[in-house]
Amino acid sequence: MSRADSSCRTSSAAVDVKYLGVIDYLDAWELQRELANGRLEEQNPDTLLLLEHPSVYTAGKRTSTEDRPTDGTPVIDVDRGGKITWHGPGQIVGYPIVGLADPIDVVDYVRRLEQALIHVCDEFGLDAGRVDGRSGVWLPADGARPERKIAAIGIRVQRGVTMHGLELNCNADLGGFDRIVPCGISDAGTTSLSAELGRNVTVDEAYPMVEQAVLDALDGRLAVTERDIPRDQPTAAGVTLSLDPSLR
Repeated sequence: MSRADSSCRTSSAAVDVKYLGVIDYLDAWELQRELANGRLEEQNPDTLLLLEHPSVYTAGKRTSTEDRPTDGTPVIDVDRGGKITWHGPGQIVGYPIVGLADPIDVVDYVRRLEQALIHVCDEFGLDAGRVDGRSGVWLPADGARPERKIAAIGIRVQRGVTMHGLELNCNADLGGFDRIVPCGISDAGTTSLSAELGRNVTVDEAYPMVEQAVLDALDGRLAVTERDIPRDQPTAAGVTLSLDPSLR
């Protein structure tokens, strides 16, 4: 089954893409707010920010105390859905600041971002997909390795305009995830393009694929398809997508 109907994606045909390089998380968050307010007032177009962050932990609205670092590592509490995650060098971060078309379908928007990153994994030869009840993009358990999350999604939608977004691990130091329970999920691992492919996949290599896939997914050129990874056991608890009605 696929959904290619562009009427349920963004309300603008053009998306302005901005490459920011490595930028402090708080500076990028402030820029997101400025762009979101401008989009609400129709003062600027839909925008896709692509960037990297210095090493930082951010905690979404559903983060539990036990998910946080126990060694005093600073955490920035943010206004997106989901739980805690790590951002750092070697990880592509994408923040689409877009106005969703009526009727607003937040779940469909999240699925489109997932589809974009699944497509990027396809281009690298990785058979990635979704896990029912959990957002993001996953690789199936393989021998001694558990299910592994290669890309995460965490968003906020206010008055129909999106903030926050996606992350894809390229050649990031996955040790950054060791101090936390990533996305509140303790029974799975994290991985990267480099770890899975056995070679160094840089942010520069993956950037153009991520940009094109996200734009195609938002515009409806990339259809949302059912793409669940194979599982030997029933779906476990650990929902990472939180849709707060007050944020819509």
